[in-house]
Amino acid sequence: MAEILDGLKVSKEIKAEIKVEVEKILESKKRAPHLVAILVGNNGASKAYVNSKVKDCEEVGFRSTLVKFPSTVSESELLEKIDELNKSKAVDGFIVQLPLPDQIDQEKIILAIDPRKDVDGFHPENFGKMALEMDTFLPATPFGILTLLERYNIETKGKDCVIIGRSKIVGRPMSILMGRKDFPGNSTVTLTHSYTKDIEEYTRKADIVITALGDPHFLKGDMIKDGAVIVDVGITRVDDDSPKGYYLAGDVDFDSCAAKASWITPVPGGVGPMTRAMLMKNTIIAYKTSVYND
Repeated sequence: MAEILDGLKVSKEIKAEIKVEVEKILESKKRAPHLVAILVGNNGASKAYVNSKVKDCEEVGFRSTLVKFPSTVSESELLEKIDELNKSKAVDGFIVQLPLPDQIDQEKIILAIDPRKDVDGFHPENFGKMALEMDTFLPATPFGILTLLERYNIETKGKDCVIIGRSKIVGRPMSILMGRKDFPGNSTVTLTHSYTKDIEEYTRKADIVITALGDPHFLKGDMIKDGAVIVDVGITRVDDDSPKGYYLAGDVDFDSCAAKASWITPVPGGVGPMTRAMLMKNTIIAYKTSVYND
């Protein structure tokens, strides 16, 4: 049976480390790092995710502000708020929770965020710096996966790594980061997607498989080789007859893959908590590099 890459455990360790840093900042009579989250509309999943980020801020000692807009907000109103946050000396980083309503150009919103406060790591400037292996904010989920592999000392150098899914948020940046000259990295990376033929031909040869599809139980045990490392980014609500009426499923068929893998992330409790922890990490990085805290 595979050993567990415990994202919940590691995320708690990271938040504890950040809390110590914040305590030292406050002892030196400086203000606490400040993260702002913008929430548009009443999407249940978005609300839950933003609320969890506010809770994380409280845990580590950050100041947090939640800015709410109705789903009818205009693009110009949202851009005005972003401009205000960009200019604020009291704000170190902020996020605009996605997705946004149809009347708002999502790309325009991302471009409007000051890259120095883009703690989600979505701005093209930060993505470009990541691709060039320059210091920058990494997208939170890929950053979390790298940190999890690092903390468990998973060997990546010279390994064959297959990424399933090519989203801008996870798959594509993950493919770049696993091939970078660093640890974790130095892997031979194959990026697969919905047009990849016979995907199991790639996954059966892979030392590391990272799935980011949103397709429950897609990766089966007969699609991986013995000893593979499996990282499951997917999380989907699947209806069932339980009192809750659903359960959370990853992209990986956990039981069949865990029987063959060397290491595997659970769902929930794997990549999800790491994503949240790395947003806190990006925020304190933004605080430390801010010209307002010299």
